[in-house]
Amino acid sequence: MSKPKIALIGTGGTIGSLGRGPFDIADYATLGKVMDAEQLLAYWPQVHEVAEVVAVKYAAVPSTALGPKEWLELVRLCDQVVADIPGLDGIVITHGTATLEETAYFLSLTVKVEVPVVLVGAQRPSSGLSSDAGMNLANACRVAGDKRARGLGALVLLNDEVHAAREVTKTSTSRLQTFRSPDFGCLAHADADAIAWYRRPLRKLGRETEFDVRGLATLPRVDIVYCYAGADGAAVDAFIAAGAQGLVSAGFAPSFVTPALGEAMTAAMAAGTPIAASTRAGSGRMFYTTRMREAGFLNADNLNPQKARILLMLGLTVTKDTAELNRIFAEY
Repeated sequence: MSKPKIALIGTGGTIGSLGRGPFDIADYATLGKVMDAEQLLAYWPQVHEVAEVVAVKYAAVPSTALGPKEWLELVRLCDQVVADIPGLDGIVITHGTATLEETAYFLSLTVKVEVPVVLVGAQRPSSGLSSDAGMNLANACRVAGDKRARGLGALVLLNDEVHAAREVTKTSTSRLQTFRSPDFGCLAHADADAIAWYRRPLRKLGRETEFDVRGLATLPRVDIVYCYAGADGAAVDAFIAAGAQGLVSAGFAPSFVTPALGEAMTAAMAAGTPIAASTRAGSGRMFYTTRMREAGFLNADNLNPQKARILLMLGLTVTKDTAELNRIFAEY
């Protein structure tokens, strides 16, 4: 069987990092050695056994340095590599794990290419003893080259598991099994003999969405207000003063906030700032109670706060109408 042709876009992160030795799996970032896509392939040449991989240089930075500007660039870069590389079967993007889930969800809603897009990272640097970098990279290429991965939006591959971008989140600081989809589990397993698929996401993705950001230079500013015992409205006022066009509430489970924070949010919504109600719990839907609906909150459903922020940012590129924004949260 012929090998799939895969474009490897490198952004940096732990997967491309090198430490001082095999046991440097915590302080390697201070060394500042991060490989680009070409160097990563040279370090892990075994990947060529599972795919014909074409390296695409983009960046070699920690994922803490990636945000909306880079997301927009990656959308356009995915278009470019499909146009420039004949017979391309899929795209793999290496990424640090800190913000991997956010980049993946944004791309899942905005990338319009037909081929699969798979984001991959590692919990241990390539130089570390028992690093997960090489196997994760190879498995990501296998998934990206699998025709059954088409139409599933951007996917996330780590620790032999394939996750939907909308559902996956980082759950542990250092364990190899850090990426989980709390409510529903993974879509597939990257096993030794096959990519074993078990389910598909139902929400709109990629080419089905109304979001076309390829001509945008910036995205609307949306900030997250984290609720805690005794929280007041200072963060709401500060974010709006800084230019926030929307906010996300990371409320107590299932979605409530303190009275003082609620008053500030109600005033902000009355003045025209949409606020999506999410929860800091890490799992489960927010309850769209009569109180939340009458106050004017948007229903973020089961999106965690960082994913709700991304969807509200994209929603604000097409509408500011509350009913339409709620429709967007229900469909995506």
